[in-house]
Amino acid sequence: MNDIKLALLGSEGAGKSDSLYRKRLSIEGRLLHLEVFDPCSQSGESRCILEEPVEWAYGFIVVYNISDRTSFLNAQNILCQIKEARGESCKGEMDKMDIPICLVGNKQDLCHARQVFEEEGRALAQEHRCHFQEVSAAEDYLEISNLFTKLIRHVMDHLKYQADRRRYSGSKSMAKLINNVFGKRRKSV
Repeated sequence: MNDIKLALLGSEGAGKSDSLYRKRLSIEGRLLHLEVFDPCSQSGESRCILEEPVEWAYGFIVVYNISDRTSFLNAQNILCQIKEARGESCKGEMDKMDIPICLVGNKQDLCHARQVFEEEGRALAQEHRCHFQEVSAAEDYLEISNLFTKLIRHVMDHLKYQADRRRYSGSKSMAKLINNVFGKRRKSV
């Protein structure tokens, strides 16, 4: 069984609730143990943003409320903090596979009170090279389920990519070692 750990980050009131959620599920024939950690559902959101979740999680859902400009600005800061904590520049690096992140504009059902336009969310996601989606968690369970499934697949691809890179760099080091030991030798005359 594979463990998939996701962190749900964003401002208080952006539409997140549970502190730790666990579920077993099957995707592409693989049995997975999913854990979703929401460290900011309690109080003190500025302290909880990255201390534990960045080290713990394999993927991230960064949520903002489309009717709250401050939560969008907070989401922007969280995206930068995730990238920096993972050793990437805020805008990402082209030679690495992107960290699995989904930027989510929640409360689409409150579009009459919208303070953040969809284009702004899309532009922010593009800048940070992550997936973007606007949803209404209160009204569309299936959309949320599909969003999680898509992120889980991205995490699985990312974990495979990291394992392949480690395997490749290990074999490359072994090739250098063999070459040093058994490489070209001078011919004696």
